[in-house]
Amino acid sequence: MIKIHLLLKKEDIDREKMSDNKIAVVFDVLLATSTIVTALEFGAKEVIPVLDRTAAKEEAKGMEEGSFVLVGEYQGKTIDGFLSPNPFALKEKIVGKTIILSTTNGTVALKNSSEASSVYAASLLNSRAVVNHILKEYKEGTIILVCSGSSNEFNLEDFFGAGCFINSLLKQYHGEIDLTDSALAACRFYQSNERIGADLLKASRVGQMLLRSGFEREIEFVSQESVFTVIPMLKGKKRIISV
Repeated sequence: MIKIHLLLKKEDIDREKMSDNKIAVVFDVLLATSTIVTALEFGAKEVIPVLDRTAAKEEAKGMEEGSFVLVGEYQGKTIDGFLSPNPFALKEKIVGKTIILSTTNGTVALKNSSEASSVYAASLLNSRAVVNHILKEYKEGTIILVCSGSSNEFNLEDFFGAGCFINSLLKQYHGEIDLTDSALAACRFYQSNERIGADLLKASRVGQMLLRSGFEREIEFVSQESVFTVIPMLKGKKRIISV
């Protein structure tokens, strides 16, 4: 049997419970996990998620110049000296390179989920691919869907993304599935709104902030469902690669 539980924000992560052979799937639809998925699809070598600017600078020490790029934001503003975590802006700058990524919520959620037996970064862009991979690799167990949220607040877009994932899993898995109430609520929410995904993302609080910064094209892009087959997985609790 597969059990699915959903956390509404990264602050709800219990590292001790995560270490009990859980599978973690992290969502930060606007924009961290969408950026990770897109970067790997566009040819980045790997992504190293870090907690903050200082950790990013420390990670870069000793790395060969030109082999990596620093990408990050804090509270929605690009970190000085870093590239913006914007999927389109990164496309021509990341092929074959390591991305050291720092964001307010998504990379923190990934780092704090690292005690799980397996950790995946998912978004609307690659939801079905991650579902297919998990169903192939794991016949039973507990999947913890982590909505990154925003500074200890619930985020509509991550809830929608997690619901998309659950809906896809229910369609493809024919065994017994136990959904907690939070997981069931996300699935029902997605099913009620799947035709207006882009509009819903734009209406969210983070979506409104991104629209004010001129990111309408980016929101339209990341609202596409299952257009990529890349499966970003955390390796060695540090590096995200496509498996």
